[in-house]
Order: sequence, then C-alpha cells, then structure tokens
Amino acid sequence: MAKMEIKLPEELLSKMSKMGAKTDEINEKVLQAGGEVLLAEVKSRLSAVVGKDTKNPSRSTGELEDSLGLTSVKIDREGNANIKVGFSEPRSKGDSNAKIANILEYGKHGQLPKPFLKPAKTAAKAECISAMQKKFEEEEVSKL
Repeated sequence: MAKMEIKLPEELLSKMSKMGAKTDEINEKVLQAGGEVLLAEVKSRLSAVVGKDTKNPSRSTGELEDSLGLTSVKIDREGNANIKVGFSEPRSKGDSNAKIANILEYGKHGQLPKPFLKPAKTAAKAECISAMQKKFEEEEVSKL
C-alpha cells in the first residue's frame, strides 16, 4: 500500500487547532445561519402561492404556513451535522402538512402545481452559502 502525506498550510492548521473543541458549537451556528436564510425564502414563496389562482375561493387557514419551521442541528448516521426546513405535524383536522405541501408543490388531478420549495432552494442557495461563510468568519474571529 502506498503512503501519502499532505501538509496543510500553517495558517490553516493554526486556525483549525485554535477552534479545536469549539468545532461542533461553530458548526451548529453556521448551519443555523444558513437554515434561517432558507426558511425565510421558503416562507415567502409559500405565502405567495397559498390561495392564489384558485377556481374556488381559498380555504386556507394559515396552518400550513404556521407549521413551517427549522429543526435543531442533528447528527446523522455518517456523523454529518444537518439542519432541516420542514413542516411540523400533525394538522388540526387530520391531514398531514407534508401532504398538503406536496400537493401544492406538485399539484394533483384538477389542481395545477404551485412550486415553492424547489424555487426557494434555488433562489436561496448563494445567500445561504454567504450567510454560512460570514457566520464562520465571525465565529473564527471570536474564538481566536
């Protein structure tokens, strides 16, 4: 088996070693910053499509929009930290918020799709990355 050694720049090694035990805390703050940007974009786009362009008067109760939120940071099986934007359950009258959101996003027989999730993800990607980088730099400076 071949052996390979890669040396990181001293400046980067120094920054990483100073963060040390604070890495998990910083990761959570960075993910939270990106998640909040995406959550705001999804809420905005959801509000724009709910009850709009319907054949019949809208029966929206606002429950779907109210159930939209951000999870806390969780560690998955592979050890990766994740944060999710999604809908809390259950709905007051039995249907699932995820089901209602899916019908809005993709439509159903007699109901045209009103995409809000995928366009929000696309629109917010650069801003999420920017917010996460900014938060990392803030945390990096404050922890040094």
